[in-house]
Amino acid sequence: MQFFARLRSRKKQSGNILFRYGWKITLLILLAAAGFAVFLFYGTWAQTFDMKNVGEMPERNTVYDVDGKIYSRLAGANRLKVSLSEVSQFFITAVLAREDSRFYAHKGIDWRGILRALVRDITSGSAREGASSITQQLARNSLPLGGRTVSRKVLEAMVALRIERQFTKQQILELYVNRIYFGTGCYGVETASQLYFGKSASKLNLSEAALLAGLIRSPNRFSPLKNPEGAAMQRNAVLDRMVALKKITPAEAEEAKRTKIVTHPKRLPQIQENYAMDAVQRDLNLLLTQDQIDNGGLSIYTTLDPSVQNAAQDALETQLTKIEHQSNFHHPLKANYKPPENGEGDSAMPYLEGAVVVIDNASGGIRALVGGRDYAQSKFNRALAPANRQVGSAFKPFVYTVAFSHGLLPSAAISDGPIRPGEIEGAGTWSPGNSDGTYGGIMPCSYGLIHSRNTMSVRVGQLAGLDAVQKVANDLGISQSVPHGPAIYIGSFETDLKDLTSAYAVFPNAGVRKQAYIIERIDNQQHKPIYLAAHISVPTLDPGAAWMTSRLMQEVLTEGTAASSRSLGFKLPAAGKTGTTNDYKDAWFLGYTSTLTCGVWVGFDQPTTIIPHGYGAALALPVWVQVMNKASRHYPAEPLEPTMPLQHATVCSISNQLATTGCMSTGTAYDIDLPVDKVPNAACQIHGGSQWPFAQQAPGIPQKAGTFPGRLFKSFRRLFGGR
Repeated sequence: MQFFARLRSRKKQSGNILFRYGWKITLLILLAAAGFAVFLFYGTWAQTFDMKNVGEMPERNTVYDVDGKIYSRLAGANRLKVSLSEVSQFFITAVLAREDSRFYAHKGIDWRGILRALVRDITSGSAREGASSITQQLARNSLPLGGRTVSRKVLEAMVALRIERQFTKQQILELYVNRIYFGTGCYGVETASQLYFGKSASKLNLSEAALLAGLIRSPNRFSPLKNPEGAAMQRNAVLDRMVALKKITPAEAEEAKRTKIVTHPKRLPQIQENYAMDAVQRDLNLLLTQDQIDNGGLSIYTTLDPSVQNAAQDALETQLTKIEHQSNFHHPLKANYKPPENGEGDSAMPYLEGAVVVIDNASGGIRALVGGRDYAQSKFNRALAPANRQVGSAFKPFVYTVAFSHGLLPSAAISDGPIRPGEIEGAGTWSPGNSDGTYGGIMPCSYGLIHSRNTMSVRVGQLAGLDAVQKVANDLGISQSVPHGPAIYIGSFETDLKDLTSAYAVFPNAGVRKQAYIIERIDNQQHKPIYLAAHISVPTLDPGAAWMTSRLMQEVLTEGTAASSRSLGFKLPAAGKTGTTNDYKDAWFLGYTSTLTCGVWVGFDQPTTIIPHGYGAALALPVWVQVMNKASRHYPAEPLEPTMPLQHATVCSISNQLATTGCMSTGTAYDIDLPVDKVPNAACQIHGGSQWPFAQQAPGIPQKAGTFPGRLFKSFRRLFGGR
């Protein structure tokens, strides 16, 4: 019986034990299962993040000028990435002491640090001390993990474990020092070192390194620029921590603490918001994908010259302000303009606007591009499409060049009289007049270009041929939508300033079109070129004909429509052409020296008469003169010499052929130096007689009058009223 009693007693005790510990075991199992579930859930969640994003950090794209100097930075994080070997060892030691002294001992999560911080937070009654390792901070700063919640902290820890498996400790530390924020809009230790101390991160001393390490937890609050006392306190705390960890001696710490905080802020090139950068951004969007641009770190080498850019901006503002103060100017003034309160700006400025483009003749590189007076008030870039305006008389040089390539000579006789209704083939009763309302008689062809005579230019256009003129406009990239009508001879179509300026550069380049561009090269983050400018050159105009036109445009600046350039102080060898449109709504001047081609446009965004009789010479030429005079200091202007051999000839102004004794008798013979291939190869058949003995001729041409090309002869008969 006692046996059964003891057995029942043992069963009862066993039941009590199971009852006493069973629920605890069950709870432990449940907690373990819950912990495993949490680990599994957040571990799986952590796997969804792309680890490539940890190593890819945005930094501003750097834009360089033509001399390789930093010109600006494009939008993005203000960060200059460096390798760990380019960072002072003082800073590396300081940041490890401050943020994660056991960095090399843990695997992403410092459990000892977490327990220590937890105890201190409990004893202090507040969450004063964090416990995130450097790896956790890197995870938080690199990936979109969410807000400051317990859930986010768990996810952060799981991601940190992944980072530790994916990267070495050195890589993690390098990414960290390049990613962290140091206040005042700068990211990474290199940017911070340059901003606060004017030196690279490799040259930081102990005091400076400790100060920067002390900024990490509250960079804006303890900025040495705004709060040097607070920055000193944080620096000293870091130094004390370094002593406690035996990374430096107490003596070294005391010496560093005695060092006065003296900042030597180096102003880092910020984002320049101007029309030139707008043009760079436009081309960048065409050359690269948006991801390539957004990732940053690109080195964008441009053709811009800041000295020329500034000269163009200043010249434009100076001249337009002068125009606004003329007694015959009756429009709103820029000085009185008040931007809309919503800050969006007007779609069209009510005040007088303008644009300037300067292109290097040798390369086609754009040295300056100004698309308006104030980029802050108006982002509309008037130098580029779609800011197209009627080109007017500025197109005439191309008409004359085509005619010269077809056999017309500069001193050929052309009528400056009124155009009779029906005279111009395919134009009906169209009869444009000269802008000044006056007409002359028979004049040398050159007079029509030098003095911008509409009637003469239309007649020259007839000789050149509508199809040929239209083709040249297309080939030069002036416009891809030139209308098929004789009104184009006097520029009755639209284009933008950059394309027209680029087209003018063919004259100093002997008829070769060099594609205008603003980006020379783009390097990626690894400093490897990912884009190189093509430097496209295409022979477009007849070289001899282009030289003949260029020589006449030199006279435009000395005795023609732009002769006032001399009184404005311009003495350099150059050539150019004014442009004025109907009702004086657009004023142009385009010209060039041996090194640069510059185009200027002046007008209103909503076309209206600028001032009565507001010619390009009065409104646009002064801007051009000021820009080219200043630019010549770095781009010397040499005489505009022909690139082909010239030959002296005596020719007839009526037939455009070699003069004969008959031409001499009628007074139509004249002497001229021409490109060899433009010397006529036949004698005049209109006036008869033998070829004048002093006339030059190509080998193998007989002395007697040859056959004059029928098309040319008929064209000249029409010009003088014949049938």
